[in-house]
Amino acid sequence: MEEEEEAIGFLDKVLEDEDVFLLEECELGTPTSPSSGSPFLVTVEAGKGLEMRKLVLSGFLASEEIYINQLEALLLPMKPLKATATTSQPVLTIQQIETIFYKIQDIYEIHKEFYDNLCPKVQQWDSQVTMGHLFQKLASQLGVYKAFVDNYKVALETAEKCSQSNNQFQKISEELKVKGPKDSRDSHTSVTMEALLYKPIDRVTRSTLVLHDLLKHTPVDHPDYPLLQDALRISQNFLSSINEDIDPRRTAVTTPKGETRQLVKDGFLVEVSEGSRKLRHVFLFTDVLLCAKLKKTSAGKHQQYDCKWYIPLADLVFPSPEESEASPQVHPFPDHELEDMKMKISALKSEIQKEKANKGQSRAIERLKKKMFENEFLLLLNSPTIPFRIHNRNGKSYLFLLSSDYERSEWREAIQKLQKKDLQAFVLSSVELQVLTGSCFKLRTVHNIPVTSNKDDDESPGLYGFLHVIVHSAKGFKQSANLYCTLEVDSFGYFVSKAKTRVFRDTTEPKWDEEFEIELEGSQSLRILCYEKCYDKTKVNKDNNEIVDKIMGKGQIQLDPQTVETKNWHTDVIEMNGIKVEFSMKFTSRDMSLKRTPSKKQSGVFGVKISVVTKRERSKVPYIVRQCVEEVEKRGIEEVGIYRISGVATDIQALKAVFDATLSDPAAKENCMMHLLRSLPDPNLITFLFLLEHLKRVAEKEPVNKMSLHNLATVFGPTLLRPSEVESKAHLTSAADIWSHDVMAQVQVLLYYLQHPPISFAELKRNTLYFSTDV
Repeated sequence: MEEEEEAIGFLDKVLEDEDVFLLEECELGTPTSPSSGSPFLVTVEAGKGLEMRKLVLSGFLASEEIYINQLEALLLPMKPLKATATTSQPVLTIQQIETIFYKIQDIYEIHKEFYDNLCPKVQQWDSQVTMGHLFQKLASQLGVYKAFVDNYKVALETAEKCSQSNNQFQKISEELKVKGPKDSRDSHTSVTMEALLYKPIDRVTRSTLVLHDLLKHTPVDHPDYPLLQDALRISQNFLSSINEDIDPRRTAVTTPKGETRQLVKDGFLVEVSEGSRKLRHVFLFTDVLLCAKLKKTSAGKHQQYDCKWYIPLADLVFPSPEESEASPQVHPFPDHELEDMKMKISALKSEIQKEKANKGQSRAIERLKKKMFENEFLLLLNSPTIPFRIHNRNGKSYLFLLSSDYERSEWREAIQKLQKKDLQAFVLSSVELQVLTGSCFKLRTVHNIPVTSNKDDDESPGLYGFLHVIVHSAKGFKQSANLYCTLEVDSFGYFVSKAKTRVFRDTTEPKWDEEFEIELEGSQSLRILCYEKCYDKTKVNKDNNEIVDKIMGKGQIQLDPQTVETKNWHTDVIEMNGIKVEFSMKFTSRDMSLKRTPSKKQSGVFGVKISVVTKRERSKVPYIVRQCVEEVEKRGIEEVGIYRISGVATDIQALKAVFDATLSDPAAKENCMMHLLRSLPDPNLITFLFLLEHLKRVAEKEPVNKMSLHNLATVFGPTLLRPSEVESKAHLTSAADIWSHDVMAQVQVLLYYLQHPPISFAELKRNTLYFSTDV
């Protein structure tokens, strides 16, 4: 509780306008994507679908265990309370007990039976296993939940009155002990009775979401499919019938046409308001978009949202990209400061692991965790740069910044789908707005700020290392277009675009066959987006001065370590709006990627020591380095993200082959290199100084290419200054040490020289200043 209050206090300070976000415990095993909270967003081939089916079921089974433990905790005090009810000093009367714990025993028995039948099916998994009848039976027993819902308000009021009049019951209701999962380190968690009484209502919604996902990954000809469809139909009808019964005030939560207003999508977004970034929780209902913040409340009280603004969907429009906006252009947060935050997070994480390994004090560990959370939150708040602007046709515009084009597309598509219905404009009264905003807390599906490390796990989930991806081809386009793909992975709690294929012109079946190497930092998901390239220069987005291309399709897969951590390529197909994209991938762990294997060959260029190459070429700087620098400065120095966006691995391999096999005649090569300086006192150093001046020239174009000295130092530091494998073994004990300590040192050293006035080799010799960058 103390840790939570400190975290809330920090958020309050950062957001300046008293924005506060409750950090609830994440329910274990719920298979959600890091950003949207929606379980598994893509449909893949049948074989893969069955594996995803198992994954969905495993997650749901884990959450069922938690739910059963919660119901057990609620039932635990019921028996002793009943026993004292007939004594001379009862804590509660029989009627009060039956009102507060109404139908809990029945609900527990239903779910215990369901869990006991489902568990062995998942543990002894077979692709032909059937469990649709279990979900159908569970849905058929929802009448018990209807009785519980009808009594819910009275149960809460009775429990509150009993707490006020009886200190003994108050103590019981304020701290019920819930057993942790079987494989959890925490044996018990303290929860209030009020919180546990809400769990059955929340559970129906979660079960319905799981049915959605099971159907998505169940082949139509599977015997479970009609049973799951029937269970979903029953569940949805039940949810519609009780939406307004949970609380009599909910009668105001309806559309102007008298239909039930339902929550369609919600999530945390960064809004630009009054010139500063604010983290908001945005709720999309069937007829209205509502932007809220969690308001401060005294300890022990229900958390509630404050509405910042709302727009009826009938009045919501998306400004065209070329439209000029009254608000000023958005300036991105300096990249070097974002990189600093990432490095601090890595360093703090390493410190936490060391403290735990050395059995350090829990208070010290909590302080480190708090600092890590602060940096993660600031990174989440300041990293998004993709503008998402919406406008109220009767009022003002609002601007959100997103980290992913995928996320922007999801929000836009969800809103546009709802706008196809017959919607009416309206104005909410203050009471209606209060009721709608009050419902947000209970209806929300995304409970936690999406940062990766504010959990109790020893290691953040996800993969660390390099993912090699080949984007092969795509099919399913209805007409010829200029097509390309981008790849996104999640990193530090948000998604980042990491690679982009070339544009395949005027085709319905593009064949890229391009390979990319993508660095993973705790990544759990890979997204592929397919675009149609726009060459119309009038379609320039005023927010970021970029032409907006049309998204043709998008899809996401989970990066399952068991699937990708193999030496062989794993080929898969991702489906998106009727389009199928074929790709392959394999993963190299961080430990393996750090190893440098010196080449034994003395010919060629790559894998050969600089001293050997420069001596053979009679040059101060290797010919390949000089020629690449000249080419970049001639054609690519103004390219946005130069050196940051991954190059096409297949093209790189082809270039390497050319450099190793042309000019193989020693005499021809000597003639070609005659114009180069012949003195070779320290080839490594001269090459380094040469690259230094090139990187400075790249940074001079920062207003165009967005690459600052710090960005370049971050990219090139580990490449130019990484220790040899022998030095690594002698001085470093683990991969975590290398990446949390040496990478930061390498970046800082290179940044120092980049920021330094021009350094001449002759001056270095006169001052006998030497440093080694031998590889």
